Amino acid sequence: MTTLARYITALNRGLFGLAKWLVYAIVALMLWEVVQRYFLSHPTSWAPELATLVFGPFFLLGGPYMLHTGGHVAVDILSSRASGGMARALHLAGLALAAAFGLILLWFSLPLVLQSISYGETSYSAWNPVVWPAKAFLPLAAGLLVLQALADAILAFGAEDAA
Repeated sequence: MTTLARYITALNRGLFGLAKWLVYAIVALMLWEVVQRYFLSHPTSWAPELATLVFGPFFLLGGPYMLHTGGHVAVDILSSRASGGMARALHLAGLALAAAFGLILLWFSLPLVLQSISYGETSYSAWNPVVWPAKAFLPLAAGLLVLQALADAILAFGAEDAA
């Protein structure tokens, strides 16, 4: 089980390792738009929208990674004072809440993505791109969040068994 948990963690780490490079694509798109708009007086209709569509996967794939690294904002009034079994119980309760959030998000987002695919949904802007690829990252990230919560719980119990 711990091998599977480590594989899930490595998957989330690798996906975010790839996704973090999307920031450079967003910067390049925005730089292109600024040059086109202010220096060439020829703004694009697609660069700002594409930057927004690219930001979604970057943001969403960060969630499972941040869960594992503990990078989310946390109210640790109790957990900072707890030790031993109580600290572990609070950590597991937090992971259970993260998994519940991910399951709810997955449950509600997946039908919307499937509907977007079936309708060939577009953004209805001047550029009008298909939006389901960007929308598909929401249930993907929610599923990865659930898996990461389970992996962290397995690793926490593995650490308990080793102690």
